[in-house]
Amino acid sequence: MFQQSFMQEAIELSHKNIAEGKGGPFAAVIVKNGAVIARGTNIVTSTNDPTAHAEVVAIREACRALNAFQLEGCDLYTTCEPCPMCLGAIYWARPDKVYFANTRDDAAQIGFDDLFIYDELMRPFAERKIPMIQKMRDEAQSIFREWEMKQDKIQY
Repeated sequence: MFQQSFMQEAIELSHKNIAEGKGGPFAAVIVKNGAVIARGTNIVTSTNDPTAHAEVVAIREACRALNAFQLEGCDLYTTCEPCPMCLGAIYWARPDKVYFANTRDDAAQIGFDDLFIYDELMRPFAERKIPMIQKMRDEAQSIFREWEMKQDKIQY
């Protein structure tokens, strides 16, 4: 169930992140059993890490705190609709719910436009702005066969 105080905390973290010059105007908190277990802000520019979006930072921290790679029983509060990368991370982490404040259109209006990524996903590999060229599939299939046969694998 949505709790305004958690979104307010994410908004305050975002304000602080801007003031400290650590990155973009984005923040996220992850909640489990009514308590914040992780926080994240966008630290892309201060860490030179293009994957250091608020949601990804918070997911990493929450997984460490829970000693787990999935966030079942958790809710994620974020100041903006997740970008495609964060959306992928969220689906892999599997929280129960995601609450967001600003939309992707709001973000685009201030220079954070991810629409081109959504468009790129629909293009054939060779027509993408960064061409994706498949090579050595037959050789690499052995890795997948090895994984299929592994008896003690952890499914995710």
